[in-house]
Amino acid sequence: MNGNQAQVKISLSEQLNGILKHKAQRLGVPVTQLIKYIIIKDIEDEYPIYFASPQLEKISEKAVKELDKSIVVNNVDEFFQNL
Repeated sequence: MNGNQAQVKISLSEQLNGILKHKAQRLGVPVTQLIKYIIIKDIEDEYPIYFASPQLEKISEKAVKELDKSIVVNNVDEFFQNL
C-alpha cells in the first residue's frame, strides 16, 4: 500500500453484506470497488471538481499526438549535458 491510500475496516450485518455482494456481482465488480463508488457518489457534490483550461487541453492533445516522437531519458543530467 502506498502513502496516498488508507485502509478502512468495517463490520457489516449479514444482510447488508449480502446486498453489497449481490449488487457487485450483478455489476461485475469487486465489493470494494462498489463501496468506493458509493462513497464517491455520496460526497461528490461536497468537493469541487477542477477541469483543465482550454489552453492546457490543447497542449495535452498535441503532446499525445506527438507521443511517437518521444524518447526515453534514463539520466536527465547526462541528457542535458549532451545537448
